[in-house]
Amino acid sequence: MILRKRSMDMTSGPLLGKVLIFALPIMAMNILQLLFNAADMVVVGRFSGSHALAAVGATGPLINLIVNLFMGLSVGTSVIVAQDSGAGDKVAVSRSVHTSIAISIIGGVIVMLLGLALAEPLLTMMGTPEDILDLSVLYMRIFFIGMPASMVYNFSAAILRSVGDSRRPMYYLIISGIVNVILNLFFVVVFHMSVDGVAWATVISQYISVILIILCLLKSDGAIRFIPKKMRIDGDKLKSIVKIGLPAGLQGLLFSISNVLIQSAVNSFGSTMVAASSAAGNVEGFIGTTMNAYYNAAITFTGQNMGAKKYDRIDTVAKVVTVLIFATWIVLGGATLLFGRPMLGLYTSDPQVIDLGMLRMKIMMVAYFTCGTMNVYPGLTRGMGYSILPMLCTLLGACLMRIVWLATIFAWYPTMVMLFICYPVTWGLAGLGQVGVFFYARKQIRKPAIPNTEALKI
Repeated sequence: MILRKRSMDMTSGPLLGKVLIFALPIMAMNILQLLFNAADMVVVGRFSGSHALAAVGATGPLINLIVNLFMGLSVGTSVIVAQDSGAGDKVAVSRSVHTSIAISIIGGVIVMLLGLALAEPLLTMMGTPEDILDLSVLYMRIFFIGMPASMVYNFSAAILRSVGDSRRPMYYLIISGIVNVILNLFFVVVFHMSVDGVAWATVISQYISVILIILCLLKSDGAIRFIPKKMRIDGDKLKSIVKIGLPAGLQGLLFSISNVLIQSAVNSFGSTMVAASSAAGNVEGFIGTTMNAYYNAAITFTGQNMGAKKYDRIDTVAKVVTVLIFATWIVLGGATLLFGRPMLGLYTSDPQVIDLGMLRMKIMMVAYFTCGTMNVYPGLTRGMGYSILPMLCTLLGACLMRIVWLATIFAWYPTMVMLFICYPVTWGLAGLGQVGVFFYARKQIRKPAIPNTEALKI
């Protein structure tokens, strides 16, 4: 083992319990992150009005568009460090760690500068309603000041998760998130700030989280320890990280482009619809972010077993995450439909916003398991070292089909229902493709492999 403490042996023993033990802290971390983001929207919506709520919500797809390309590289970090860890190569792990942190610092600065420069022209290009445009630009520009911290935190969290430590990133997020909520209330309620208040609260909390996680890596035992004087970009490791991470980042970028186009269509219905869609999307995010924990588990467990050349266990990982996808859809999807109205009521007291938000959520929840399949199965494939195929699958099944849908079905029947049906249709197409890509990659890795007849338990 590379770490004496907090690490997990993913290459032996029953998998279901280990996947859950690994995924639950990530799930909690993601849910807490959404809760803290929701706190931004709740505070600004309740104390500054629905226009401020719409202004914050309108920036989401555009922020993701600019951020996702570089964040995708952290997927490369997860896979490469996990494979090095599974193979027991401490020197390779250390090189991957220091290369990853160097990449994250450079990427964070680049994303910050892009966000500051492109906020206004891109929001204008999206057709953001004029009554919220200035507030959206203000929020987005302040938000991007925190991007270097966010980028370094995400890469560092990927390093810890790749060796089985999914708890400490959650602890640091809890601390920074509590600070975020307190500052939200302080800036907005006490100082009567608006979107700028919640934006500055977010930035401050991001820098707190990155300080905590870097201190953790500085004090860590074993190969993942961060030693600043060793920080440099190793050419071979950069190539390996980019090989896996760049297609993942491009997938996120292309996916965000399709979401920006959909957001532009939402904007055409006015600021009330923008507020409703933003609030509903935030509620739906609690299910999506739960599925994202399974994606991280799929990458790490598959990566370590690839490094250890235990290919049969990858099949078991796939079975486990599939069961978890469906269980999450039934439980959380059902709860969202049952309690959606009071949950939307936390964001706003406007009955029209709540009614429109419920309309969106009913459409989304019908087939949300397809969204989970589309998002989780690429983790299995990338853990095996195949990253371009999942990207192409998402490009064709989701991104391209959304553009086609907007240009045809929505253009012929420009209603909110027809707009939101676009999501489950494209999730289903991309999800089927991702399952097919997984089986293709599975077949490829087994060609040179010696069959492993060890009995496996779920």
